[in-house]
Amino acid sequence: MADDNDKSDEPASKVPGVVVPADAAGTPPPSIPDAGEVAGADAEKAAMVEQAKSRVAAVKESLGEKAASLQTTGGESAQTPGRTPIPAASGAPKPPVKKKEEGAKPVDASDHQLVKKLKARFDGAVIEAVEFIAQVSIRIEPDRIVDVCTFLRDDADTKFNYLSDLTCVHYPLGPERPLEVVYNLYSISRNERVRLKVGIAEGASVDSVTDVWPSANWMEREVYDLFGVSFNNHPDMRRILLPPDWEGHPLRKDYPLEFIENEWTKRHLPEMTDVQREQLEQRRAYGLEILSVPQERMMREILQSGKEVMPKDK
Repeated sequence: MADDNDKSDEPASKVPGVVVPADAAGTPPPSIPDAGEVAGADAEKAAMVEQAKSRVAAVKESLGEKAASLQTTGGESAQTPGRTPIPAASGAPKPPVKKKEEGAKPVDASDHQLVKKLKARFDGAVIEAVEFIAQVSIRIEPDRIVDVCTFLRDDADTKFNYLSDLTCVHYPLGPERPLEVVYNLYSISRNERVRLKVGIAEGASVDSVTDVWPSANWMEREVYDLFGVSFNNHPDMRRILLPPDWEGHPLRKDYPLEFIENEWTKRHLPEMTDVQREQLEQRRAYGLEILSVPQERMMREILQSGKEVMPKDK
């Protein structure tokens, strides 16, 4: 009897299927589904999961059949003469490789107006003419360079009245003319440029253009100093950067890059002991020594006088 009394006291909200009326405030109580409805929802969810699994299995099966058919077709075509075998599918196809765009290349400039004019005026003076990115380069015979430069400066159609640069290039593998003097000309009034080139054999010289452009004085001295090209009729043909008795020409390709001891250093720099030389080499290895003549002299004087080059840790 006590159990019956306990069951009767249980609130109606916990009894399935029983809807409790709203309270005095008007708030409806939560609706609790019956046990049969909960079981039906679980069954529906399980059925949807099974359908999804079956669809995935069907897709996998179709892909496997397609791959097998491609392999079979490839094997049959490999045995059939005149047919190209079809490779088996191996994942997604690779994207096509983009071909690298080629840059501009030098082209022949024989039909250029300026080249034609020089050929008509100076027979045999023009050896070759190329154009690269709207820049014309003309190779001239060495013995005609002064005449060609004078014409380009004075002609009314060219007016190349400014020598912007005069330099040299060393081609050690060129047996006939390994040195090439380059003249960069500019027309101020016409805003045009042209490049002249003259090939020089080893030990040969070329005429100076200082009478055409006085600014070529120091430029030709620099080429003489760093490349060893001598210019005929130059007003002051001597070195401009290195000492007069220096040996070699530093901008040649066969000149060593590291510091060297030559006859000039032996004559002009004090002798060093083995210990001092080792200290100097260590400083060079750590980048602590500037490899130029004044600093080298100062370093040797400091070492010979017994002074401390680098203070020791106290």
